[in-house]
Amino acid sequence: MGLALLAVIWLITFISTYFFIAKTWWLPAGASASVAGIDHQFAFTYLLMGIVFVLAQCSLGLFVWQYRDRGAMSKADYSHGNLKMEIAWTALTAILFVGLNLMGSPIWAAERFQPAEAGALPVEVTGMQFAWYFRYAGPDGKFGLTTPKLMDPSAGSEAAIGLDTSDPAAKDDVVTGTMVLPVNRQVDLTLRAVDVIHSFFVPNMRFKQDAVPGLAIHMHLTPTQIGDYEIACAELCGLGHYKMHGLVKVVSQPDFEQWLAAREAEKQ
Repeated sequence: MGLALLAVIWLITFISTYFFIAKTWWLPAGASASVAGIDHQFAFTYLLMGIVFVLAQCSLGLFVWQYRDRGAMSKADYSHGNLKMEIAWTALTAILFVGLNLMGSPIWAAERFQPAEAGALPVEVTGMQFAWYFRYAGPDGKFGLTTPKLMDPSAGSEAAIGLDTSDPAAKDDVVTGTMVLPVNRQVDLTLRAVDVIHSFFVPNMRFKQDAVPGLAIHMHLTPTQIGDYEIACAELCGLGHYKMHGLVKVVSQPDFEQWLAAREAEKQ
């Protein structure tokens, strides 16, 4: 029985390790400027944790085999622990986790606390049960006022986010259900939520941030590859959570300008 359990433990360990080494279970192709740093941190973390995991599972298998039932009666040997060993592995674990956190914090903080570049494209992202809406500021570079009293998802995109069309700054705002971004230009995002907490997640861009009711959360990213990328809500937000997905279309700067001009012309 001990040999069978040893085999099961080691098979699970080595088969799952193979899938990660072969990158069968891995991240999708990257499409933003932050991908290199995030993927490096991700891979380094997996490497260290993988070593710890394999060593722990191998040790577990050996202990199962060493202390298997041999059918002979023997006196039990009770241990009350080893204080020095407990302090050592607790300290090593703390150093490992705090060290990984400190390594990854500059990447995390760069998207959240550093000011956006001059010329960054302002885009507002609004999450509500169960859809995403994206607002562009238009030629004046200013977002118009929104108010909850005007929100009506059944009346179109602008009404869905409660855009106050009487505000002069709102006249050229463009609201869509598809996110269109220019390639190689930084995007200054403002994330909002109307009802419950949502999470704006674009796996290809390694971008994930909660949208919280009552907060306007500023972040920025830079798309680097033209293409279509899926948006998911990574926070369980209700019965229709499975429907809350969207699309990011990354296009060239001229194509973006043409698209935005066409949307503004439709408002005339």
